[in-house]
Amino acid sequence: STNDTALRLINLGMQKGIILTEYQSKGRGQRNNKWISKKGNLFFSIFFEINQKKINFKKFATLNAFLLKKIVSKFTIKKIKIKWPNDLVINKDKFCGILQETIKYDKRDFLIVGIGINTNISPKIKGFNSTSLKTLNGKKVDNTKLLSEIKSSYEKFIFDLKKYNYLKIKTKYKR
Repeated sequence: STNDTALRLINLGMQKGIILTEYQSKGRGQRNNKWISKKGNLFFSIFFEINQKKINFKKFATLNAFLLKKIVSKFTIKKIKIKWPNDLVINKDKFCGILQETIKYDKRDFLIVGIGINTNISPKIKGFNSTSLKTLNGKKVDNTKLLSEIKSSYEKFIFDLKKYNYLKIKTKYKR
């Protein structure tokens, strides 16, 4: 699990980072549900320090969903919807899961945002509708390019967190 790795790195004193993997054997979603991690898709966690007095944990769920929707929308012509609090779907089929967790280390709060995106392979899960961006678009997604977009967007997002309040940030990323 990239979230577990982020947790270990924070406990070692790292203040921010991105953990990327091609495959997770212990990927998880909300309520500890297993996240099926097929090689060829995109799995990573971003972690950074947060000020919960300025923006609380629950508000980050909203901001992360809007931010990812905005980024991934550049990679598909299909309409993306947010299935609150932590999924992105197209035509009711899930293609992205977001798992956020907080940790307190050295009297500071850190947010870990685990993200799994079915970019090129749709896992087959009994009783669960899933898809991939490749299935929807008819062409392979360049995971490196998508990750680069996400990384630069999160760098701007983290910078904005220091400057603006929740409503200003939400308005900026909801568009």
